[in-house]
Amino acid sequence: MADEIKTLDALKDAVADSSAAAGEAAMAATGGEAAPVREPKRDALGRAYATGKRKDAVARVWIKPGSGKVTVNGKEMAQYFARPVLQMILRQPFQVAGVTDQFDVMATVAGGGLSGQAGAVKHGISKALQLYEPALRPALKAAGFLTRDSRVVERKKYGKRKARRSFQFSKR
Repeated sequence: MADEIKTLDALKDAVADSSAAAGEAAMAATGGEAAPVREPKRDALGRAYATGKRKDAVARVWIKPGSGKVTVNGKEMAQYFARPVLQMILRQPFQVAGVTDQFDVMATVAGGGLSGQAGAVKHGISKALQLYEPALRPALKAAGFLTRDSRVVERKKYGKRKARRSFQFSKR
């Protein structure tokens, strides 16, 4: 536990140093106007909360410093998302941010299928990470994890068999 606190303190110090340098660089680039400094958003229990969405799935995600335990709908990640590909999707934001096994995740997800739910939890984890530690935002943004994938199923139109599929044409 003490080692985790030391690593988090070291992470905070590194973030403070890099954010100060980034602030000076932004001020020089914009001609004297400083970019807005983002403050961490955490609740009374030291957690960051975010909502992730993908297709029809919506995930509510809380992260807090810990050992890397991921709980989805009250089950372990490996039990809820049995396919290794879906587990890999959930680990991506931590790997890109360089904070693997430093945060515990508690997520509730509803709607859609397993693939959409994994994408929603990934989106929620990414948003929660950047709210917990704003210095992680550039890496997550560059990887495209903070952008909601807006692709959804197209609605069925009247006069069509599906969204675009027409009935079979008969000349006679």
